[in-house]
Amino acid sequence: RLLEAQLQDQRREHEEEVEALKNQVDAMQEELEKQQQAFLQTLQLSPEAQVEFGLQQEITRLTNENLDLKELLEKLEKNEKKLKKQLKIYMKKVQEFEAFQATAPAERRQHERHMQVAVQRKEKNFQGMLEYCKEDEPLLIRNLIT
Repeated sequence: RLLEAQLQDQRREHEEEVEALKNQVDAMQEELEKQQQAFLQTLQLSPEAQVEFGLQQEITRLTNENLDLKELLEKLEKNEKKLKKQLKIYMKKVQEFEAFQATAPAERRQHERHMQVAVQRKEKNFQGMLEYCKEDEPLLIRNLIT
């Protein structure tokens, strides 16, 4: 039953994919027909009109390309603003962390000595809770890991 269900799911996905590809082929055929008609019309025009028509098509193409590039530029600018905001937040966090480390190095050394003493007493079997200061948490985690 499981295999049948998987097979049916795959079959359904395959049919949907085939349908999407057929629609894509139809759209491409329509585009090709339009281009062929435009080409035939340009062949029937005089050489000057052909040049003018070609220029109009090139202007249209460049205009569309320009609009696409503007959209891409807007997306990139939004992303840049977002990243700058994140950078400012992270810079503030780094500055706070550096300020914190600069203000309490003596207290940390005392705590490190106490922790080292506790580590040296491995022969005792300690069970229970560990009390520590909130600012010593990264140091405690690092010591626990090592």
